[in-house]
Amino acid sequence: MPKILLTHSYFLHFDPKQWKQQQPYPPLGTIYAAAVLREAGYDVALSDTMFSTSADEIKPALDEHKPDIVVIYDDGFNYLTKMCLTNMREAAFRMTQLAKEAGCKVIISSSDSTDHYEEYLAKGADFIIMGEGEITLLQLVNNLRRNEGDIETIAGLALKINGEVIKTGKRDVLRDLDTLPMPAWNLINIAPYKDAWLKNWGYFSINVATTRGCPFKCNWCAKPIYGNRYNTRSPEKVVEEIEYLKKHFQPDHIWFCDDIFGLKPGWVNHFADVMEAKGLKIKFKIQCRADLLLQEEFVLALARAGCESVWMGAESGSQKILDAMDKGTKVEQIYEATRLLKKHNIKPAFFLQFGYPGENLDDISKTIKMVLDLVPADIGVSVSYPLPGTKFYENVKEELKEKANWTDSDELVLMFRNTYPAAFYKELHRFIHKVYRNKQANESLKHIIAEPFSTNTAELKKALSMLYYKPASVVYKMRMKKHEKQNA
Repeated sequence: MPKILLTHSYFLHFDPKQWKQQQPYPPLGTIYAAAVLREAGYDVALSDTMFSTSADEIKPALDEHKPDIVVIYDDGFNYLTKMCLTNMREAAFRMTQLAKEAGCKVIISSSDSTDHYEEYLAKGADFIIMGEGEITLLQLVNNLRRNEGDIETIAGLALKINGEVIKTGKRDVLRDLDTLPMPAWNLINIAPYKDAWLKNWGYFSINVATTRGCPFKCNWCAKPIYGNRYNTRSPEKVVEEIEYLKKHFQPDHIWFCDDIFGLKPGWVNHFADVMEAKGLKIKFKIQCRADLLLQEEFVLALARAGCESVWMGAESGSQKILDAMDKGTKVEQIYEATRLLKKHNIKPAFFLQFGYPGENLDDISKTIKMVLDLVPADIGVSVSYPLPGTKFYENVKEELKEKANWTDSDELVLMFRNTYPAAFYKELHRFIHKVYRNKQANESLKHIIAEPFSTNTAELKKALSMLYYKPASVVYKMRMKKHEKQNA
């Protein structure tokens, strides 16, 4: 049986924003693949690069395990890996080089390699897995073990045959996710993850996936791995994994890293029932759409199951922009979903996106107004980022010849021509954070005045922070105006 070393190409150190934030999650996709191979009887080892400072740190694992096959398998559940950052791409190329020098076959599965398979093959990879990877990987490794040839009959691959790059047939996605084994959690050294969370945040969060895919068709959202299908694990299987994690790792919190949590009718209510029957209580955060959060019964079920916060893909407070994105949601739905979540003590948080083609100052003002009206618990701000396979990418790809990817998640460069220059959006990113934090400080001050005897130190600090955020917001607004005039 061949020895197999699995790794991934996400390095926290290579992404300064994420390294500073210190909220690391284990490579869930990688340990799913490891579990499938291990269940089939293969000798599997993991080289986790999350806390590595160089791609060369794979060398000790190559020396120790002497693998026949190296699998660079990125986490399809993590939006950071879906962004195809060039720092991580270069790391994958270097690990490929080192594995080839060690005499290994190299198999790669990631969003970026799916989009740029020819480039990865040119850098020495033997096989690129296209789309959902576990079954393709298992069939490929079985074929290599038996030396059967006819690899081109395996669906879901890109490879070179006689120097020519070919793609095999499309791999259908898994419909019954319960057929997959539990991720190989015991391959993870959980200590550095737990230490980072406890040291910086005072609690420990871990990641679990309950679904794969998204059936909605926002025209900027790339889906190279799971496509437009939406498949769900049973609540029983999810709770079984939570029980395992609580027993072995003692997390305080879970990030359910699905693109959309609980879309299947009745799933959340069933999940809450199973959690209660098992006597399990743990706080969690999810990602969801505003239009799915309009039924109070659904929100009540989330609260009963332990939901602490919901990250909504709000994107914009301008209906014009939401319609241009093919988002399929209404601004008023964001307002109503936020109201319902707050009513049931669930914290709403917004993903916001600026710079979509056609956006102007009026649209930007509407988004800022929405944030200040609703005062979510948190915001995540980005600028529109074209990825291959999307309608958005096709519309702007002629402008991406000089630059088509960010180096890291904080680069926030607008890579196509838009209403305002790229520098305007960098200042806008800083401005909205400042005015939002100032509004939060104002809300805290109001609460202190209304209920002075219930004030705690954290709320007092938040109220005092307006002494910084108020003048800072003025500075960044002036900088925005400067760039706006330059463009005019």
